[in-house]
Amino acid sequence: MYKYKCLNPIAKVGLNNFSDNFTATDNVDDADGILVRSAVMNDMEFSDKLLCIARAGAGVNNIPLDRCARQGIVVFNTPGANANGVKEMVIAAMLLASRDIIGGVEWVKANARDPEISKLTEKSKKKFAGTEIAGKKLGIIGLGAIGVRVANAAKLLGMDVYGFDPYLSVDAAWNLSSDVHHVTNVDDIYAKCDIITIHVPALDSTKGMINDAAIAKMKKGVIILNLARDILCDENAVLSGINSGKIRKYVTDFPNSTTAGHDNCIVIPHLGASTQESEDNCAVKAVMEMMDYLNNGNINNSVNYPKVDMGVCTKPRVAIFHENVANMISQFTQGIGELGININTMVNKSKGDIAYTMLDLESEVDEGLVKKLESIEGVFRVRVVRGNL
Repeated sequence: MYKYKCLNPIAKVGLNNFSDNFTATDNVDDADGILVRSAVMNDMEFSDKLLCIARAGAGVNNIPLDRCARQGIVVFNTPGANANGVKEMVIAAMLLASRDIIGGVEWVKANARDPEISKLTEKSKKKFAGTEIAGKKLGIIGLGAIGVRVANAAKLLGMDVYGFDPYLSVDAAWNLSSDVHHVTNVDDIYAKCDIITIHVPALDSTKGMINDAAIAKMKKGVIILNLARDILCDENAVLSGINSGKIRKYVTDFPNSTTAGHDNCIVIPHLGASTQESEDNCAVKAVMEMMDYLNNGNINNSVNYPKVDMGVCTKPRVAIFHENVANMISQFTQGIGELGININTMVNKSKGDIAYTMLDLESEVDEGLVKKLESIEGVFRVRVVRGNL
């Protein structure tokens, strides 16, 4: 029986997918897997029993990825599960920034008790006039699950769409409208586009990518949307751009004391993926990833280990978590061969300096084999996969 612990409320439509060999536990130290949304885990100590963490969402900056990798703890996320919810929020953000809808609504509330409000409306509405998004150039930085959906929807709304992603995947390319201009230099986005939206992960290389230098290359009156990660924009640089008139509006989904209440900043309380559908989709995907890994050893959508899928576990199966260095495979096969065990199938994949090897064997796995493999320098963990228990 595998045990899982939820650190945050997880949609029941997801939890209901757990098979009979899974049960919930209140004791995190007794869990084989942890399901999490926003709970901060960076300072948590993990028990030797913990095998995986599944984040019901995309961002994983609340999880210590490197430490987990070195402990043989696989961290999953759910890319694309909330993509439609975020896409719809991006479209809403473009409309809110282009048309002063919020200002108009606030004016109506402020004048609600005036018996002449109907007449005043016709005189005052000019203050809230905006521009249409049809015909405008939209620049999308990052063409993953969300960026592709935004691009395709924007084309249907009559926008001229430019996309930048040096790591565009095959799946994303297939799903992307052929009418989207795929540029190879992000500076083309900055120079050409009326509205710029960012959809890249939070990495050292993307932190503060919208800075003074980037803003200087943009068109006067540009609208910037950040519904991806708070750290992608240097918000002091953004405010300077607003104050100088370079930036028309800045829309962010991440409230803080820098932008909240500032003129021409539309600050949304992190609602991008806050839909019932997104939460359900993320929960289902996280549970399915966890079950496949615990039952079969398969890794899909991990952020700290490579993708490995050997199907349903029907033979004695061993999973080895190790450094990505030379001669590891030869040591594994030699050690197994010395015990007279035949290898039926083997897969080895790496991700940076981390690697994962899975082997289906012709004989049952005993403690002697596990200890032999664990003794090899560079091995973090050896796990015997027992299928559906």
